[in-house]
Amino acid sequence: MGLKKYKYNERTSSYEPVKHRPFKKILNISGFIILAIGFGVGSGFVFNNSNQPDESKYLAAELKEMKNQYELLNEKVKQSQEVLNQIEDRDNNLYRSYFDLTPISEDVRQAGFGGVNRYAKFNDWQYGDVASELAKNVDVLNKQMVIQSKSLDEIVVTAKEKDKMFAHLPAIQPVANKKLNRVSSGYGVRIHPILKIGKLHKGMDFSAPVGTPIYATADGKVEVAGVMGGYGNVVKINHGYGYQTLYGHMSKIKTRAGKSVKRGDIIGYVGNTGLSTGPHLHYEVLKNGKSVNPVNYFYQDISPEDYKTLIEKSSKMSVSLD
Repeated sequence: MGLKKYKYNERTSSYEPVKHRPFKKILNISGFIILAIGFGVGSGFVFNNSNQPDESKYLAAELKEMKNQYELLNEKVKQSQEVLNQIEDRDNNLYRSYFDLTPISEDVRQAGFGGVNRYAKFNDWQYGDVASELAKNVDVLNKQMVIQSKSLDEIVVTAKEKDKMFAHLPAIQPVANKKLNRVSSGYGVRIHPILKIGKLHKGMDFSAPVGTPIYATADGKVEVAGVMGGYGNVVKINHGYGYQTLYGHMSKIKTRAGKSVKRGDIIGYVGNTGLSTGPHLHYEVLKNGKSVNPVNYFYQDISPEDYKTLIEKSSKMSVSLD
């Protein structure tokens, strides 16, 4: 046991033993520890605290999660590409085929991805191969979408033009069936009623009572509305797209040259004018200036059975009415 220390107390005028102060010792020890830590840090020595998170572990986990996300995005992009490939297939083999448009080749759809490696910037990445694949797939998908969008735009324009063309295509009978007595003569070589010889009959004769309405068979503009030789009172319509129609032997004309007409408009009435042996309408269809068989253009207001009967009757050799 060590010697006790005494200190004179002026207040009591006596020597008293010095009491130990453990707190001061603690302060002294703490100061030493702080200095030691400071010295250790300054000299490069680091105490490893197991309770602190390791930053490198966090970084590794984030990189792994990033790789997983890249792979998921790649799968979604590939699924989108599969859907787009199906649309491209229908585009080439259905839509463009229907509208007589040339299919888009695979070379055109995939163009623009050769040559310089635009994905070299990913080479130094830890998961650069995954990032590079994703970037390339997105670029290909974007290019395919642009080309497909332009193709659909072209189809829309063509479809609108087709609708317009169909409206200008002769497609109905010029005389309604309910007013029609019979088809007396069709297109082809027929016996001329006056000359009594075989002669090319360039149209079809629709036998009907005088005054029966005659309808424009397609949209167009009237070129002729008046007398034309053996045709008597005639209306001739230019429908565009190379088509013209002629309506002869009318009793009365109900239109004028230069007037625009729509399919189904009344343009005159059945008559017996010109070189005609009975009331009827002589109807012709011309394509690029040459007469064609009108029976091939009655598809909008006639059933398949009636169409078959019409062809059989109009094709028989007979005497025409003009």
